Amino acid sequence: MSRNVILSLFGGIALGAFILNDFALFSSIEAIFNLFFSLLLEAWILKTLAFAVLVGSIMALIEKSGGIEGFVDFMQHEAGMVKSPRAALLLSYFIGVVIFVESSITSLVAGAVGKPFCQKYKIPSAKLAFVCDSTSAPISSLIILNGWGALLLGLISTQISLGVINVDAIDILIKSIFYNFYSIVVLVVTFLFVWFNIDIGAMKNASFTPKSVAMSSGGASMFYMLLPIVLMVLLVFLFLYITGGGDILKGSGSSSIFYTMLAVLLFTLFYFVGTKNMSFSLWSKTALDGAWKLLPIALILLFAFAIGEMTTKLQTGQYLASLATQNLSVVFLAAVLFLIGSIISFSTGTSWGTFSIMIPVAMPMAVAMDANIALCIGAVISGGVFGDHCSPISDTTIISAMASDCEVIEHVQTQLPYALIGGGVAFALFVLFGLIS
Repeated sequence: MSRNVILSLFGGIALGAFILNDFALFSSIEAIFNLFFSLLLEAWILKTLAFAVLVGSIMALIEKSGGIEGFVDFMQHEAGMVKSPRAALLLSYFIGVVIFVESSITSLVAGAVGKPFCQKYKIPSAKLAFVCDSTSAPISSLIILNGWGALLLGLISTQISLGVINVDAIDILIKSIFYNFYSIVVLVVTFLFVWFNIDIGAMKNASFTPKSVAMSSGGASMFYMLLPIVLMVLLVFLFLYITGGGDILKGSGSSSIFYTMLAVLLFTLFYFVGTKNMSFSLWSKTALDGAWKLLPIALILLFAFAIGEMTTKLQTGQYLASLATQNLSVVFLAAVLFLIGSIISFSTGTSWGTFSIMIPVAMPMAVAMDANIALCIGAVISGGVFGDHCSPISDTTIISAMASDCEVIEHVQTQLPYALIGGGVAFALFVLFGLIS
């Protein structure tokens, strides 16, 4: 894999376009142009790209305000909670577990809190990125009072309305949580990694790189950091409620995080300038510099969406699912669904897209083969999270790397061995429960 992520992604997009257009040059070029044009017409994609840029502004403002320095000082000297590298990573781990409302917000907050401690204790940014990524999608798929739960409930309800099976959608979804083995296992693996400082694979070679952080020289209050972050979390719930018409589970995730970031940016304007922490001109310059810094991340996200769309047009998921229907024992059904879900989510970079492809396949198969439906849905969810966790084109992978000041490729390489351990254990559990069921 090239270390130039954008070049690698564009190469995959171009190859897909050539395949779809029978290697006709001008038709392929036109298809690539139309693909990006259509993506930029999608409201949720524009909001996600804007989210990435706004994150840069808010993080730069928080750093410049001196709130991070104040928080580090409080946690070390007054609270006495963070006095070692282990404690520094555990803080990010538990923040990632507690903030389950949206995977991007989880990575962002855990990274923002963890970065200054990683700098102080000379912890490689790859380790922080791993902790952020391993608590974002996994915890969001286990505690489903969020957009993840809304999507899964909708997909399951659709199959029930089509007469695939007559069961209660919420009951099946809740049961499937207990079979979401990958998410459970990877949370345990991550905790053990932090507690025992277990370095395997590329993580052994991960090195600490001092970062030049634009902080204020004074000892500013930690509330310049805490209030924007707390507001960020609360507003996501509020906007999910508003966009869902009073039902959080029906809210729009992309709209919620976009409106949240806009609101928090305005809050920093009134709070930082109003308390004379910085002048309006300094606020404006810092916000623009932070946004400019993360423009490449927004571009990577756009290319990641494009290659995901290309693999969908190639019908990769449907092809893999069709292979699974041939000569498959019911004992291995859940394990095979997990593998297929993993491959699809890895190649497309989206767990949600994987759920949308695989649940309409998995539920009828489970009914036809008299298998445990909740186990099969849990396998699809686990596969979606596993592949998404490993994929270099996943939005959670990219945002976790961004939040930790880590290169995307380094994050993928250092995280992969731990993800494979979690995936191997999950696969074994799906086989075991297939036998028991």
